[in-house]
Amino acid sequence: MEARVGIVGAGPVGVVAAIACARRGLRVTLLESGREIDHSPRAATTHPSTLEMLAELGLFEEFRSVGLVARHFQFWDGVTKAPIAEFDHEVLHDKTPFPFVVQTEQHKLSEIGLRRLSEIPDVKVRLGANVVDLVQESGGVRVMTSDGEEDSFDYVVGCDGGRSTVRRSMGIEFEGYTWPERFLVLTSLFDFQAALGCRTRSYISDPVEWTNLFKVMGDDLKGRWRAVFPARENESDEEAFSESAVRRRLRKLYDSHPMDLLVHRNIYRVHQRVANSFRKGRVFLAGDAAHVNNPVGGLGLNCGIHDAMELAETLDLVVNRHADESLLDRYERRRRPLNIEYVQQQTVANKKRLEERDPRIRQAHFDELRRTADDPGLHLQFLMRTSLIESVRKAREIP
Repeated sequence: MEARVGIVGAGPVGVVAAIACARRGLRVTLLESGREIDHSPRAATTHPSTLEMLAELGLFEEFRSVGLVARHFQFWDGVTKAPIAEFDHEVLHDKTPFPFVVQTEQHKLSEIGLRRLSEIPDVKVRLGANVVDLVQESGGVRVMTSDGEEDSFDYVVGCDGGRSTVRRSMGIEFEGYTWPERFLVLTSLFDFQAALGCRTRSYISDPVEWTNLFKVMGDDLKGRWRAVFPARENESDEEAFSESAVRRRLRKLYDSHPMDLLVHRNIYRVHQRVANSFRKGRVFLAGDAAHVNNPVGGLGLNCGIHDAMELAETLDLVVNRHADESLLDRYERRRRPLNIEYVQQQTVANKKRLEERDPRIRQAHFDELRRTADDPGLHLQFLMRTSLIESVRKAREIP
């Protein structure tokens, strides 16, 4: 059987799903509403478990070449401006061929993926194809775009983000909440590592204003730093972007940060939501269409890529290896609870740890991080979980 799979959304999850399905002999059409890939700053940390999947698809080497390889990450006390604990992915060397993360902008993975798709026969990529509705029919799904075009597929995968048209068309609830504060991202050419002695991925706890600080390569591969701060609940875009507010935040990190090295500002709302179903008939959700979370820990995009790989394997088993269609239910059995356990719970806990105001609880968090980093067994256990290697292994145990 030659099944047609329509994938909506050409972000990293969509292109990975398209490549994974096409490599298994499925006829893929990738539909993307934009006429070009969005370059706005988004997810940037790719964990070891995900690097294994990119290697399986033949994408790893090119992806690594446009990113920054990082073994270590740190937790800092923003009040004393001192490191608390450091974790080293090298302890995973017996668990994965990639004991490190790659830090790079997510649009680079999309662009690499689109180039690979252009080399695969019988794959169609339709940029500027804005999907407006889906209708499930007997044995298939009809997809309509804003230009009046219609197409029919055996299966459809919604990878079209947190505002997913696919999810809304299927009437699937997106359960959860929106954080009251927005997240402000300031991108700078200033070298925080040289100035502070921090690693290229650092989480700075502060009872007033925490910070995620990490380095990416930029399109020029010369390197730049992103600092993520919580905006006050009543802080307008204009106030957050003002020179005085930006200067205050950056100089809280380093008191003589040169303002002329600031190259980008962004602010966005942050959600913790999970679709109440990842499948409805022949329609599936993956990535942000299925789940969104705050970015502390860099887990959301990674989980989305895991969705894509799981779904491609499942469709292959049903279509090409004559497994019963009941196997399609396994996708939700695996992906939804694991997202809740390994992504939703971890990212909420990560954020709360960074913003904790009670001095006693802050100190208890610091003591726990030091104890975990200093104990080889706990250090390994911590990284197995945060790198999502543990979640991948657990998924395989779910029938």
